[in-house]
Amino acid sequence: MATDDPRSARAQLRQRVQHAPLDFIAWVMLADAELDHGDAEAGLRAAAQALALRAGHPEALARLGRGHWMQGRHAQATDALRQAATQAPQHPGIALWLGHALEDAGEAEAAAQAYEHAYRLLPDEPLFAAHLLNWRRKLCDWRDLERLSAQVRAAVRDGGGVVEPFAFLSEDTRADEQLACARARAQVIARSIAPLPAPAQETGDGTLRFGFLSNGFGAHPTGLLTVAFFEAMRAHAEASVHLFALNADDRSPIRQRLEEATTLHDVAGLSHGEVAQRIREQQIDILYDLRGWGGGGTPEVLARRPAPLQVNWLAYPGTSGAPWMDYVLADRFALPPALVPGYSEQVAWLPGAFQPSDTRRGIGTPPDREDCGLPLSGVVYACFNNSYKLNPGSFTRMLDILKQVEGSVLWLLSGPGLADERLRAAARAQGVDAGRLVFMRKLPHADYLARYRHADLFLDCNPYNAHTTASDALWAGCPVLTRPGETFASRVAGSLNHHLGLDDLNTASDADYVRLAVTLGRDAGARDVLRTRLKLAREHAGLFDMARFATGFLQLARRMDQRRRQGLPPISLD
Repeated sequence: MATDDPRSARAQLRQRVQHAPLDFIAWVMLADAELDHGDAEAGLRAAAQALALRAGHPEALARLGRGHWMQGRHAQATDALRQAATQAPQHPGIALWLGHALEDAGEAEAAAQAYEHAYRLLPDEPLFAAHLLNWRRKLCDWRDLERLSAQVRAAVRDGGGVVEPFAFLSEDTRADEQLACARARAQVIARSIAPLPAPAQETGDGTLRFGFLSNGFGAHPTGLLTVAFFEAMRAHAEASVHLFALNADDRSPIRQRLEEATTLHDVAGLSHGEVAQRIREQQIDILYDLRGWGGGGTPEVLARRPAPLQVNWLAYPGTSGAPWMDYVLADRFALPPALVPGYSEQVAWLPGAFQPSDTRRGIGTPPDREDCGLPLSGVVYACFNNSYKLNPGSFTRMLDILKQVEGSVLWLLSGPGLADERLRAAARAQGVDAGRLVFMRKLPHADYLARYRHADLFLDCNPYNAHTTASDALWAGCPVLTRPGETFASRVAGSLNHHLGLDDLNTASDADYVRLAVTLGRDAGARDVLRTRLKLAREHAGLFDMARFATGFLQLARRMDQRRRQGLPPISLD
């Protein structure tokens, strides 16, 4: 390469293959550059040219598989990457990408094997350790969990490697550790992407143009949480709301409501640069990132600075660590002042809870208990968190409750692969009949919500607790028991309880958590009183008042925008 500037690498590689079309290595490198740029089609074309020069070469096959994976073609992705891995069994990078493809193809246990193989090839590389750790958490495979976690935390602490910040949220870490993790990841992107040129002169017509960027605008937790808020924003004529959907139209009722409530721009499949340009063309004043470091997020778009103010909100419960993000939107329970030093952004505190909710969620009548796999009688403790949020500590706490409440059962969301069997084995190992664990497969949202009518108490997890799931449970009338921790991710359920006036369900220790769960499990009258309190709070406390939420959101946004227009830097606001 003629220069070390990675921003010019793609252009140089395009020139190289024009002048030397038989250069196999250049085509492979160009495929990587195009894929890194978010242009899957261009990456696939370059990989195909490489394969035309060297049929079946594992490096070219790997890029072909990665391109298919980016476009959601799981069968083609796994086929290409399996071929590559067979030919290059000692290549850790190919094994890692094969794990990603198998994961999205629903081959959970095979994905675990691929991640483990990659890790064994490079056991000192924290990125590989982190992927193995994350996937073992999803499969409730708790072998070597403490050792892998210690390795990943040490790498983050000592600056010894880059790991994915979203997976790091599941570790029992501090806010400053999460900041170090996110910063390291953001620095990699910042070194490779240049911001767009400064925007043209603003019109100043009085309309505040909001942009929201996400891959969840549909039947997805992000869409479910935000749709009623966007509908409430229509009452504010001075606000223009634009959604930039990284996901294709899933033709769900939620997607239809989002399209009716906002101006929705379908940017699925576009390169990072094209998405950023679409945002810039709409002259967005404030751009809210509703994905962050979560799967399917596009920090490469935000790094281009398509909007003059950019805000981290809702989907990623932690700091971005990124120089291109100005604010994080929060509330004072989820992100108290003591945690502010762990954030690279300035904090903008909303007047109520930071999390909106869909107030049009219908709650039907569930099947009979027997049809749900539940016993005819006995207390039903529920935890419908995703499997990666379970861990030995949280699960042992739940089993301790079952041991003390006769006839009770624990109702769980069925996990991928053999996760359910592993949980049953863990229960037996602690002296609990595995038959007291009941698993619910993933259901359409309305059917899932209806099941909460059979649940007496939701048992939350640590350190990554229920977020959308907690909102679902509370909306459906099921109280949530939680133990708020010292990170945003561990305080969301507590925030919802707090804003409902149910702080007594926010316990201070594991012992208090178990004690209260057992007390409620043994006292049907206390459970009835708690449900009545929740019903009244839902109606009157304001957590589910989206008109009020929209007003507070808009007032805070105006203050952020006014400071910018006055040439003032972001500061903490409430």
